[in-house]
Amino acid sequence: MPQPHFIVLTYPAQGHINPTLQFAKHLIRIGVRVTYITSISASRRMTKVPTAEGLSFLPFSDGYDDGIKPGDDTDHYLSEFKRRGKDAISEFITSSENEGKPITCIVYSLLLHWAAEVACKHHIPSALLWIQPATVFDIYYFYFNGYESAIKAQADETNPKCSIKLPGLPPLFTRDLPSFVIASTVYQSALSLFQEQMDVLAEEPNAKILINTFDALEHEALNAIEKFKTVGIGPLVPSSFFNSKDALDNSLRADLFQSDSKNYIQWLDSKPKSAVVYVSFGSMAALKKQQVEEIARALISSR
Repeated sequence: MPQPHFIVLTYPAQGHINPTLQFAKHLIRIGVRVTYITSISASRRMTKVPTAEGLSFLPFSDGYDDGIKPGDDTDHYLSEFKRRGKDAISEFITSSENEGKPITCIVYSLLLHWAAEVACKHHIPSALLWIQPATVFDIYYFYFNGYESAIKAQADETNPKCSIKLPGLPPLFTRDLPSFVIASTVYQSALSLFQEQMDVLAEEPNAKILINTFDALEHEALNAIEKFKTVGIGPLVPSSFFNSKDALDNSLRADLFQSDSKNYIQWLDSKPKSAVVYVSFGSMAALKKQQVEEIARALISSR
């Protein structure tokens, strides 16, 4: 029997790459050969391309090999990523079959629902690797399956104490919701990608959904949707976070940004206790002028 051979496909963003690499690590440990696929733009930006026995790294050109730039048409980029990605994966499936190393399964991260189409075309099973919590998956599912109006009506940014009740989940507040589903969101194009993902899953007779969580953390959320069988396979973080020395952790990590964590830690250690405020925003943050001014005032007031 040939060695199991998985494709792990990921969107070329920092928050997608490391969780999927951690998942690849677990597959390698149980004897699976993994071909990790993402764009050339991501591999060029990596400070160190991941290497490990049992792992092959296969970048493909999405037409934006130097990365998407400010002002580029996002819809065109996503369209090209999809078109070229489907072609690259199909070609690799065919060549692997000819070499006697057939693909056993395709695992794809969120935003890449079209990978399921490629898998179906080649009669290969596929699975979604949802790199966010199970609760977030449930919110998107219910939003696109009868609860959009209720969520929008109750997601009142002027009344943060207004709660939202969804089946199988504890009461949620506006602060608990993904910003994409809030009525005032400016990310409509991103929201449509999540809708397409839910539509693809709904059409699959036995959709496989692997979620970056574990049962003891999100038991209710993992069982909130009767239509799907969701499986917690997390946490997809390096075991070194838990004081475990793991050679695979060091090799299966990648950063798209230049960093020197040693210097950061030395700098932090040189400061008095509670003297540093860390301000962080998501990759797609769009702040209003009032929000920027309020944050600035808070930082100035705290000196």
